[in-house]
Amino acid sequence: MAIGSTVHTFDVQLADMDRGVYDDYSLRVARHPSETDAYMLTRVLAHGLEYTEGIAFGGGVSQTDEPAVLVRDLTGRITAWIEVGAPDAERLHHGSRLAERTVVYTHRDPAKVLALWTDKRIHRIEDIRLFGFDPGFVDAAVPLIERRNTMTLTVTERTVYLDLNGTTLSTAVYEHAPA
Repeated sequence: MAIGSTVHTFDVQLADMDRGVYDDYSLRVARHPSETDAYMLTRVLAHGLEYTEGIAFGGGVSQTDEPAVLVRDLTGRITAWIEVGAPDAERLHHGSRLAERTVVYTHRDPAKVLALWTDKRIHRIEDIRLFGFDPGFVDAAVPLIERRNTMTLTVTERTVYLDLNGTTLSTAVYEHAPA
């Protein structure tokens, strides 16, 4: 945890009916001073939407050699490289070479994120998946964040129902293919 980070706790109830994943767990999330609440919330959502055995937060903004979220197998090998926001082409190239699966969740305009990668060298770019939410979804959820949070994340037919501290919001999850 970086010096000056603010720690947020999320008690999560996950019901991902699309993948058949159900679990209750607690996350301690260190928000780096340079990290926005929208970025942090997108990290938490990506963690839930990709939840599987071996998932963990990476070094993120404080470590450039790890993504925001990653999945390791029992040998310690990275099997999923999960970025958040608008990662540059070099990070995606690096992650795509290390992991079987590379995914990006963004709270930004997906067209602008894709434009960052145009004409850049990215290993297996055709296999990288970019996911976005309805415009304004993350911005509407940010004011609901507290230091200690209760969160229910329900996913069905690629629609996310988020209950954050007693307020419910919903969004579709859109997949955008790199060129």
